Amino acid sequence: MTDQETRYEAVRSRDARFDGEFFFAVETTGIYCRPSCPAVTPKRHNVRFFATAAAAQGSGFRACRRCRPDAVPGSADWNARADVVGRAMRLIGDGVVDREGVTGLAVRLGYSARQVQRQLTTELGAGPVALARAQRAHTARVLLQTTGLPVTEIAFASGFASVRQFNDTVRTVYATTPTGLRAAVRATRRTATPSAGIPLRLAHRGPYHAGAVFDLLRREAVAGVEEVSGPPGGRTYRRTLRLPYGTGIVAVDERAGDPGRASAVHPGGWLDARLHLTDPRDLTTAVQRLRRLLDLDSDPYAVDERLGADPRLAPLVAARPGLRAPGAADPEEYAVRAVVGRAAAERLVRAYGKALDAPCGTLTHLFPEPAVLAQAGSGEGAKPGDGSGFEGPLGVLTAALADGTVRLDPGVDRDDAEEALLALPGLDARTIAEIRARALGDPDVVPPGVDVPDTWRPWRTYALHHLRAAEER
Repeated sequence: MTDQETRYEAVRSRDARFDGEFFFAVETTGIYCRPSCPAVTPKRHNVRFFATAAAAQGSGFRACRRCRPDAVPGSADWNARADVVGRAMRLIGDGVVDREGVTGLAVRLGYSARQVQRQLTTELGAGPVALARAQRAHTARVLLQTTGLPVTEIAFASGFASVRQFNDTVRTVYATTPTGLRAAVRATRRTATPSAGIPLRLAHRGPYHAGAVFDLLRREAVAGVEEVSGPPGGRTYRRTLRLPYGTGIVAVDERAGDPGRASAVHPGGWLDARLHLTDPRDLTTAVQRLRRLLDLDSDPYAVDERLGADPRLAPLVAARPGLRAPGAADPEEYAVRAVVGRAAAERLVRAYGKALDAPCGTLTHLFPEPAVLAQAGSGEGAKPGDGSGFEGPLGVLTAALADGTVRLDPGVDRDDAEEALLALPGLDARTIAEIRARALGDPDVVPPGVDVPDTWRPWRTYALHHLRAAEER
């Protein structure tokens, strides 16, 4: 949507399909909103458009309190794009700027800090610091309004370097103090204690075929690390996460579809989630990893429009609108699981996984890190009878992940990662294609030997999910 008049029509019609794809600001009020904001539509000559919330904030606009533009789904571009801007946005979403600074971001991308700054500012109207600042402001609002943590703790948990910086940012973005932001919801929402977890709504655009996603998660669940409980339509997915500052246990509810519909599909909205974190600084990273796992930032309208135009796929798309292509909560973990399979992955968890300090039901361990598995593969920590097969592809892969020969982080170049995987002895091309689709979130992957038309580009990963879902009926 590059034409501003077309964007204004989306604002006039309050079209939620474009929430997160662009933002609009009203010069007479000094407020910026998402396209679907329910407020009275402003006059065209008073409206300005921005690619990101950070760009709107940088121009002096504050977030609307009605539509909460900071809580929209992420742009589908950052989900799919393989260029440096897309890679940078995925890394910023994962909290790299907060942890490693702009220099660390640039090193991961293979560019100079000046080049990264220039490319992001040119395309998005905001540099990496401003983009990270907008993300920190959103994290702060979530913690202020959903937990009882002290304001000072929230300041540092959100990634701010000082309480003063935190206060100034909240005033700039929300036109109120942190205390005022918290008080605004105190009358209608009871805040949770840290031990009870952080309640969240994970927003998505368009229809979401939750049933197919939760079916896949149930089939793949590795005991001790994951579980899916409850009846279809009301299931809960739970798993453990290794995070930069600590560990986490996350739970996501399936959310039932519309009454009377055969498929577990519901329209644009959110999935309810709860995060238990040992360190609240991990909130942003945990949320982004959940979003990638559940494919919450994709654009189902674009996918369904392209694939639905094909006679072979049209009935499948009509039967499963909003079918997603799940990714991975931990790319390195998924790569190991893709190589060894579910049963062997469970043996690895029992033998080498780190036990949680406080098990939560059936969740007892973190999936073992590549470095731990690489050490075991070298014979320094092997446990008899674990059946892991370290002498084969598993040992090669974990060694490459541990020493950085293979990188699978959110900002890696997908072609470079695939090339590095192909160079490892023993890894077959089909497994590598699966790693590219799931661990790297590539929406356009076709395994070798599978013949599909080019007209399905750039959504061939989604097309294959439709074909598999039809075969499983």
